[in-house]
Amino acid sequence: SIAREGHRISFISTPRNIHRLPKTPPHLASSFTFVKIPLPKIQGLPENAESTMDVGPELHGLLKKAYDGMEDDVARFLRNSCADAVIYDFSGFWVPSIAMDLGIPRFFFCIFPSWFIDFCGTTEDLIHELKDRKSPEDFMSPPKWVTFGTKVAYKYYEAKLIVGVGEKNASGFSDAYRGGIGISQSDAVIIRHCHEFETEWFNLLCNLYQKEIIPLGQLPPHFQETENPSSDNWVSIKEWLDTKTKGSVLYIALGSEATLNQDQLTELAHGLELSQLPFLWAFRKPATSTVKLPDGFEKRTEGRGMVWKEWVPQLNILGHDSVGGFLTHSGWSSVVEALMLGVPLILLPIMADQWLNARVLDEKEMGLEVARNDEDGSISRDSVAWAVRRVMVEEEGHK
Repeated sequence: SIAREGHRISFISTPRNIHRLPKTPPHLASSFTFVKIPLPKIQGLPENAESTMDVGPELHGLLKKAYDGMEDDVARFLRNSCADAVIYDFSGFWVPSIAMDLGIPRFFFCIFPSWFIDFCGTTEDLIHELKDRKSPEDFMSPPKWVTFGTKVAYKYYEAKLIVGVGEKNASGFSDAYRGGIGISQSDAVIIRHCHEFETEWFNLLCNLYQKEIIPLGQLPPHFQETENPSSDNWVSIKEWLDTKTKGSVLYIALGSEATLNQDQLTELAHGLELSQLPFLWAFRKPATSTVKLPDGFEKRTEGRGMVWKEWVPQLNILGHDSVGGFLTHSGWSSVVEALMLGVPLILLPIMADQWLNARVLDEKEMGLEVARNDEDGSISRDSVAWAVRRVMVEEEGHK
């Protein structure tokens, strides 16, 4: 979006992460310079691990520690550049200090929806690692500064993990501290936001931070810039989708970074069987995951279901006439794509902001969350089948 307005962009990241980026549209290629800075080697971090896609949650702290080791190289680049502004996120909390010394305007890019960071409080609360909010119960109801009517909050099994946002990890800093420093030292915060969708949460964020918050809209993707209609993957998938009735297929994609545990995955698979609906499952596990589908699942659902274990062109799938529902981990990019294409949502959040994303969408009746055990997060095949059929078959799902 910035490049389309005629600006030149230097994008700084590690070699492997830059290689993972989507291909730059030819008409914008001259606007980009990709700056590759090798990730420093850290004991305990696997070779070639450069993003959260490459390691499990237990190693995210070490990954951030390695990322912090890029500070000198980033500073050297900025000193030798003619940058008019720098945009960074919570991981690079040391960037604004460098930019301040060089007189470069600083913009903190919030990668999470406003309700997620609203739950964390002010920048002072973040810097002080959520202060006295150290127990799960502190996150199981809306915080006191949320004065508008909502029941959006974490469940017990989620809150136990969210407490960790305020705890120091292997990098020596908590994620809350990184975010607090990054926001407090910025000139403004930019956030993926749509006034019509989340007015109260956005206004609350402005009150909490007491600085300019710049809404970017929802940043919907452009087909021509993200999908290849002639790719072998899409040709094979399209041929299968073309054989199905309009609106009959459930598409399942749970992201590439986190995954369900084995029991949850097994129940999900059996729930899809019980639903009796056609489905396309983009089953791409993180590199560190050992979970597997139940024995015989693919054979029992052959014809009715397709399990695709490689990259999928998600926009093309969601835009196909036969797809009538999307069972998603509630990652915001996936949610925006589904809403853009009018595909009903079945919500099965796995981590972090996804939990509150699902609550907000469910509260607004824009999706239906799969019922889970509040204590341990377990799901049942019956709850999966019920939610899927409720959205895709029953009259309620078409409102």
